[in-house]
Amino acid sequence: MSSTPIGIAEALAQPFDAIIDVRSPSEFAEDHLPGAVNWPVLDDEQRRIVGTMYKQISAFEARKVGAAMVARNIAAHIDREVANMPKGWKPLVYCWRGGQRSGAMAWFLGQIGFNSRQLTGGYKAFRAQVRHDLETLPITARLRVLCGRTGSGKTRLLQALGQQGGQILDLEGLACHRGSVLGGLPDQPQPGQKRFETLIWQALRGLDASKPLYLESESRKIGQLRVPEQLHQAMREQGQCWWVDMPEPARVRLLLEDYGHFADDVDGFCAKLQALTELRGKETVARWQQAARDGDWAGLFAELMRLHYDPGYERSLRNSYRQLDHAPVLALEDGGSASLVRAAQALLHSV
Repeated sequence: MSSTPIGIAEALAQPFDAIIDVRSPSEFAEDHLPGAVNWPVLDDEQRRIVGTMYKQISAFEARKVGAAMVARNIAAHIDREVANMPKGWKPLVYCWRGGQRSGAMAWFLGQIGFNSRQLTGGYKAFRAQVRHDLETLPITARLRVLCGRTGSGKTRLLQALGQQGGQILDLEGLACHRGSVLGGLPDQPQPGQKRFETLIWQALRGLDASKPLYLESESRKIGQLRVPEQLHQAMREQGQCWWVDMPEPARVRLLLEDYGHFADDVDGFCAKLQALTELRGKETVARWQQAARDGDWAGLFAELMRLHYDPGYERSLRNSYRQLDHAPVLALEDGGSASLVRAAQALLHSV
C-alpha cells in the first residue's frame, strides 16, 4: 500500500490514529497540529549540517548525507513506535511544506502496508488555515465578556463557569500569563505566538455556536503575546459585558493567594516593579519595593490596586468597551468556591 496525499481541509475533517510531525524538535516546539507527535527525520543538528552542505557545497552532496540520516532516523522510529501497530493503523504525516521529509516517512509506512496519508502543503498549509479561521470564527461566537478591576475574581469565575458547564475561552491560561507587569507565572514560560494562536483556534473550532462563550476582557497583549485582532475586535464590539465586582478586602486576599509566590522572590518582584517608574515615579516605586522587602504584602497590594491598577484599568476598559456603562453587575462576596459557584450559576441562567 502506498501513501496518498490529502489536503488540509479534508485532513481536519476526518480522524487519524496518529498525527506524525517529522520536522525537527525545535520546529515542533514552536507549534504543531493538535495531537501531533514528533518523529523527526532530521534532528536540529542534522538539519543544520545538511542545510550548510546544501548552501556551501552542493544540493547533490547534501542529499546524499541527508538521505542516510533520514533513513537511519526513520528506521529507529519504526523500530520504537510501529512494531505493535495493527495493519489498519491510519497515520497522517506532515513536515514543513509537505515535501521530502514527510514524503520519506509516509512512503516507508505505506510500503509496510499502513494507510498513511501525507498532508499536502504540510504545516505551512495548516498555519494558513489557522490564520484564515481566526479571521472568521470569532464573528460567529456569542461572546460574554467578564470585566472588572484587578483581583476581582474574573479568572476564578471563568473557571467556575467552565466547571458548571459553560463554554469558556481562558486566554490568560493559554498564554500562561495573568496579563499585567506582575502576571508571569512561576516556572511556566509563555508559548510562542504561533502556538498561542493554534490553541485559540483549537478552542474556537470546538465551540457550540448556539451557546454563549465566556471570556475575560483583555488588552491587545497578554505578556508578550498578541490576542488575534479579529477576536479582540469581536470582544470589544459585539461582546456582552458583565461587570464583576468584589469588595476591596476580598480583592486583597485574592491577590495575596494568586501572587504569593513573589514572597520567595522579592528581588524578582522589585525588578518587575521597576517597569512602573515612568508611570508612577521613582519615589512611589521605591516605597512599593520597600514594602515588599518588609513583607507588607497586604498593604502593598492594596496601594497598587488603588493607585496603579484600578485607575488605568478602568480607563482602558471604558475606552475599549463602550457598552460597559450599561453592563449588568455581578457581585462576588469573595474568591471562595461557594461565592464563585453561585455567581457562575446566576450568569449561566441569565438571558
